[in-house]
Amino acid sequence: MAETDRLEFIGSPGSPYSRKMLAALRYRQIPYKVRWSSHDSEPESYPQPKVKLFPTFYFPNADGGLDAVVDSTPIIRRLEREHTGRSIIPPDPELSFYNFLIEDFADEWLTKAMFHYRWYHEPDRVNAGPMLIFWRMTTTPADTAQELSDFITKRQFERLYVVGSNDVTATTIEESYQRLVDILDALLQKKGFVLGARPSSADFAIYGQLTQLGIVEPSSAAEMRRRSARLRAWIDVIEDLSGLIVSDDDWFTPQEARDALAPLLAEIGRVYAPFLLANAGAAMSGEKSFETIIDGRAWTQPTFPYQAKCLQVLRELHGSLPNETRAHVDATLQGTGCPAMFA
Repeated sequence: MAETDRLEFIGSPGSPYSRKMLAALRYRQIPYKVRWSSHDSEPESYPQPKVKLFPTFYFPNADGGLDAVVDSTPIIRRLEREHTGRSIIPPDPELSFYNFLIEDFADEWLTKAMFHYRWYHEPDRVNAGPMLIFWRMTTTPADTAQELSDFITKRQFERLYVVGSNDVTATTIEESYQRLVDILDALLQKKGFVLGARPSSADFAIYGQLTQLGIVEPSSAAEMRRRSARLRAWIDVIEDLSGLIVSDDDWFTPQEARDALAPLLAEIGRVYAPFLLANAGAAMSGEKSFETIIDGRAWTQPTFPYQAKCLQVLRELHGSLPNETRAHVDATLQGTGCPAMFA
């Protein structure tokens, strides 16, 4: 195989979305090459993305050059169109909807727990700072690494407010994470993955965040070990599923999904739905920040237009469902707090 046939991307071991995509590519057996690099270190011939995020994929374009593309969720859908076999999107429209909702929850809410645990508690900050330096370049001299670590740690600690992490919301974030560990422990006992006996994009999104929460960050990793050895082991299993044998019968049936996913959907409605609604309302009003109540406690953070877009995409997907499918989805979501997103 020629090197040009391999899909290229850059990322970082400390980026949940880089780990999400790496595991997805391995499972789907799509040839790739990844560089643990930075945008500034890339060759001059490589384009810069509009927003410098990890991972950045370089897709060949019609002009013979490369396009720099970010955002893992649409990249996964693009790869579904361009590569056949071992799909991570369930073919059933009801399961596909649940998959997208759970993937979005992992990407946009669970990452709050990741960032919070990485920088809020002092032992986690002390651990994370040097890791970020050495993930980028393991040959960095110790004194240089310490200086850079101190700078990054201070900057990231001061930016906790961006994801809504503060002394008031810490309990909301940490209790949601703890509940999720318990929910996933019970869910995985059914068939091994979120939507059956084969992985979906929701699995890889959850996995990406848990590579940090369950392994890198000392406080959250200890919490996971205490609550679920099963989930901690699952992270290692998901890392490389290139040899997993799967069939079309491995997905949950819609009825199995409705029963199995009820606790997870309730957690999404409990914390993610009120966040999305408040953020979208602030974005629509042009407010730079917002305040709301999540799980009975005050929540405040800057407004994110991107996450307002996430809600819009979820609404469009819900509205595009066949009538009978949407009726089943609505019945399943009843009482979870999620219906408010689609009102």
